[in-house]
Amino acid sequence: MAKTKMDRTKIIESVVADQLKPAAEVPNLRIGDTIDVHYKIIEGDKERIQVFQGVLLAKTGRGIHTMITVRRIVANEGVERQFPLHSPRIAKLEIIRRGDSRRAKLYFLRERFGKARRLRDQRRGLKHTETAAPAAE
Repeated sequence: MAKTKMDRTKIIESVVADQLKPAAEVPNLRIGDTIDVHYKIIEGDKERIQVFQGVLLAKTGRGIHTMITVRRIVANEGVERQFPLHSPRIAKLEIIRRGDSRRAKLYFLRERFGKARRLRDQRRGLKHTETAAPAAE
């Protein structure tokens, strides 16, 4: 009986592995990044791609069940959408800006508005190191 259970899990893992997107298609997403999600929308017999740009609030699940939560502001109203990361309806994922975050989930951004909603850029320290020139003697 143990052998049949092992065979079943190997079959399930192989089916799931076929449905995962290759690593080249899925960029290294981190919490706090501003991303563009190019999502295929099917209306009748027509298909179009709609771009949803927002801040990555959370990643949940693992493997084929990985979900990402993206938040954006539309007409001063917060809109959040959850996308399955390995869905065939996601055409492309683009990282627009790297945000600096010390937390795994950014749900606290829901209560913020205005400039308090912005996250620091991860490259914020680069300007300081570039302007500091060594002393010439």
